[in-house]
Amino acid sequence: MPDLEENFYYSETGYKIWFKIRPVFKNLLRIKVEGIENIPLEKGCILASNHRSNLDPFVLNTVSPRPIFFMAKQELFKVPVLGWFIKKAGAIPVKRNKRDIGALKQAVNLVKDGYCVGIFPEGSRAKPGEYRKPQSGVGLIVSKTESPVIPIKIEGTDIIYPAGSKFPKIGRSPILIKVGKPILIDRQMEYSDIAEYIMESIKKL
Repeated sequence: MPDLEENFYYSETGYKIWFKIRPVFKNLLRIKVEGIENIPLEKGCILASNHRSNLDPFVLNTVSPRPIFFMAKQELFKVPVLGWFIKKAGAIPVKRNKRDIGALKQAVNLVKDGYCVGIFPEGSRAKPGEYRKPQSGVGLIVSKTESPVIPIKIEGTDIIYPAGSKFPKIGRSPILIKVGKPILIDRQMEYSDIAEYIMESIKKL
């Protein structure tokens, strides 16, 4: 791996252990995935997915051939146990209700440094069967890199772990993941237009 971005940390040992045990969780959660070969094994890339549940980052890291470093709201880092885990997983803290330029720059630099960064264009969880308007910050991240953008669609996580639930309802529904091919994006477009284009690509999967 390339040199770590300043203030960026993750546990390489933790990921090595995780990659050995994650098949258990894939079977337990009944995860079915299509197009996983579309995620490049090397160099920087951006994975853009719809967002239905707090389970989404965990699920995507259960099937990805390489570690995915997600942007996560800063408040989650203060939650006992969970905060420790997401820090070890290399999550990027984001200040909500404001444009966190520092977090956006960190995501851009990580992609340029060869890492795989996961983003949820909607910013927060959408209601079942719906999509939220994508945030323009996603367009900024994409416009500042030349790395491939891979659209991903997740279905079923909101049934297993809906908003407001304390624990996942294992086995209630299978989880379906569709990974699309890298999409071509005119990086000269407005940030909001880039975000909209990515979101439409996700919906079409």
